[in-house]
Amino acid sequence: METLCNKICDYYGWRNTKSSKRIKSLKKQEFGVLIGVQILMFSAIYVFNDFHPYIEELHFRRMETIQGRILIYFLFSLLLFQVMFLIYMAYQFIKYKPVESVSNDRLPDCTIIVPAYNEGELVYHTLKSVADSNYPLDRLEIIAIDDGSKDDTWDWIVKAKNEINHEVTIFKQPQNKGKRHALYRGFTTGRGEVFITIDSDSIIEKDTIRNLVSPFVIKPDCGAVAGNVKVLNKNQGMIPRMLNVSFVFSFEFIRAAQSTLGFVLCTPGALSAYRKDAMLNSLDTWINQQFFGRFATIGEDRAMTNLILKQGYDVLFQRDANVLTNIPIKFKNLHKMFTRWGRSNVRETWMMSRFVFRNFRATHKTGPRFIFINQWIKLLLAYPLVLLMFYFFLTHPVLYLSSALTSTFIFSSIQMLFFTRKYNFIDSLWAYPYSIFYLFALFWIFPFSIATVKNGGWLTR
Repeated sequence: METLCNKICDYYGWRNTKSSKRIKSLKKQEFGVLIGVQILMFSAIYVFNDFHPYIEELHFRRMETIQGRILIYFLFSLLLFQVMFLIYMAYQFIKYKPVESVSNDRLPDCTIIVPAYNEGELVYHTLKSVADSNYPLDRLEIIAIDDGSKDDTWDWIVKAKNEINHEVTIFKQPQNKGKRHALYRGFTTGRGEVFITIDSDSIIEKDTIRNLVSPFVIKPDCGAVAGNVKVLNKNQGMIPRMLNVSFVFSFEFIRAAQSTLGFVLCTPGALSAYRKDAMLNSLDTWINQQFFGRFATIGEDRAMTNLILKQGYDVLFQRDANVLTNIPIKFKNLHKMFTRWGRSNVRETWMMSRFVFRNFRATHKTGPRFIFINQWIKLLLAYPLVLLMFYFFLTHPVLYLSSALTSTFIFSSIQMLFFTRKYNFIDSLWAYPYSIFYLFALFWIFPFSIATVKNGGWLTR
């Protein structure tokens, strides 16, 4: 794995002299950002404390009106719900335990599907990492699909096939039809009992596959498993460093808590596994999925997860099934990625409302419904909260900024402490810049995703 990561570093040019100087300079900038953010947040807390008398006066004045009372009670109720939800998720997280890896003789036959579009050399390293897995090769089927790439992706797939000491089935789509159709080809040609999808810009560890599929052996009700996605290119700038902390919290806390209930909302495209029967039962609906009369071309991972949950299967998360994946390093590509995720979230939350309050499974229904209600609250309040934010910013700018930064500091501290618990303190501090970055630069994405939910463009491709 170390040698493979070194090759990836060479591919990105992280180790050459010119690049090293740039990264060294960038680290100074990053250090300045971290220090600046801490000063900004503590200054905001100081200003917020100084505003206490004014806040109380403003509060009493607003309480004199019916509209003011409704607003205050509404915001307090919303805050109380979010605190209760966070406590509930923390309780579920404490109970979480990954399923232990089973012995070789119990491991199922697996089909690994790697769809690729304009990935170049990265797909080669992805396939090599799959072939280097600590998994019986006689139970491993590898399928690579070039989805009509316009670069040299196909050449790298062929190179990997020729070098890997194992049979690799390769397909080349005549034209780019999208990731969903590439996966569909793999789903309909694979022979395994478990199907695993891996993004072509991702690298898996040696024990990842065996750890990922073990829940299917131990738990007959398990229909899908989500892998633990980590940032591969975290040394490429401030955005990957910030998302590195965010990903850890999103997967190792949020998905771990959801897994305790067997209700992980999304099996990520970077690494997911599906029980064959559960997948085949959903396949026709999945490939022909429409929303407001348009075929769904994004969010294929969330859609498949929804369809498997609808059948009554559990969807779990395996913390020790690690995959390292590339994420955007520029704001332009980042907000496009988040917009794509946001549209998928809106669509699948709506689709989930059709079954989540029915008798869709034998056990663990209350917890999933609590998670679903939290999703709907975020969706319904996206526009009202943005309007409220602008109102307070225009009428009481200093008060808004100080209170917003103080609240952001409190929430960021939860992520920071969680990250520090398993990793290191310095990297955990990126939770603070990311929260401010999201507050001022990315807050508009979810409302925009709601407004443009019918758009199905991949955006980053």
